[in-house]
Order: sequence, then C-alpha cells, then structure tokens
Amino acid sequence: MHVKICGLDTPEHARVAVDAGADAVGVVVCERSPRHRTVAEAAAVLAVVPDGVDGVLVVADLPVLEAVDVARTIGADVLQLHGAYTREDLAVAVAAHPRVWRAATPADATADPSATTVGAWGEEVLLLDAPVPGSGRRWDLAALEGRRPEGRWLLAGGLGPDDVADAVRVARPWGVDVSSGVESVRGVKDPERIRAFVANVRRAG
Repeated sequence: MHVKICGLDTPEHARVAVDAGADAVGVVVCERSPRHRTVAEAAAVLAVVPDGVDGVLVVADLPVLEAVDVARTIGADVLQLHGAYTREDLAVAVAAHPRVWRAATPADATADPSATTVGAWGEEVLLLDAPVPGSGRRWDLAALEGRRPEGRWLLAGGLGPDDVADAVRVARPWGVDVSSGVESVRGVKDPERIRAFVANVRRAG
C-alpha cells in the first residue's frame, strides 16, 4: 500500500513522515492553500527526502510550464496537478517533466468519463479526492462501488489515523494520501498523527 503524506510544512515533519515509512511526501505551492509554502520553503522540505521516497510538488493554480520550472527548482521527483487543469495541460506537463500525477474528483467524470480513469490523460498516478479537495471532509466510499478505478490510484479526502484502515478495506485503493487528517491545527502537521496514520495503513494493507 503506497502512502503519501501531503502538505508538509517543515523539514522536520518531512523527516517524521519518512522515518514512519511514507512512500511519498508532498509540498504545496498554491497561495490560496493553508498549506502553501514558498519555493524556498518547499525546496527545504524536499531536501531532506532520501532516495527511494518520492518528493511531490502539488500545484493547483500555477500555469503548467511555471509549475514544471518550480518542480525542477525544488528537486521534486513528481509534479502533481490538482485543480482545473485540462487534458491539454497534462500533455504539456508530461512532455516537460518525467513524472506527473493528476488529481480528480468523482464529479469530474460527469463532464468527461475519462477523468477518473488512471493514465487516461497521460499521468503516472491518479489521485481520487473528495468533492472539496483539502477540506478534510470525507465522502461516501460506497459511491465507488462499480466505479472504482483500476491501476495505480490514491484515495484521498477526509482520511485520518482513526478511519484509514476501514477506508482501505472498503475502497481497495493502490495507495492513500493524507494532509489535513494528520494536522494538529489547519496547516500544521502533527508528528504523532503522521506516525499513527502510516502504522494503521500498514496494518490494514
């Protein structure tokens, strides 16, 4: 089970995530997010991530080529596009960066059924998020019945140490992604919650 701890705020918390056994850690460069880091701050967070653990840059409002430049600057292994990016944007990103992940919500499939199909837009991994990304609100996992993606996809949205094991059993994802669920206050990570989250995923999966 692939585990991504996202929205890391400090190098110290990134070390906690790595030491707990996370497979990927994410930093957010998006000014409207409570987890926004400057480019310099994001670079400092990813600088402590060792080989074998993916450092992920998450963007939601940067133009694609600017996002690619930021990913290169901070040494991100993965560029994750999270927001109103189009299929054309994905094509540009995939051509310019070696590894691209894409976030979508079930509602996106209403306009384009391929939106929740892993790899349909050229991405390496699909992150399936709650209807209001970053809000910490859970969504009805029963809605995935018959619509569960195939392949490498991450379940996100409202997960925390107390409910992630049940979510894994119900949704059967390739991996999980957490941000608000391992925070002490909005935007500030909690080391004990990070450790508990990873441990509970490992026990479940």
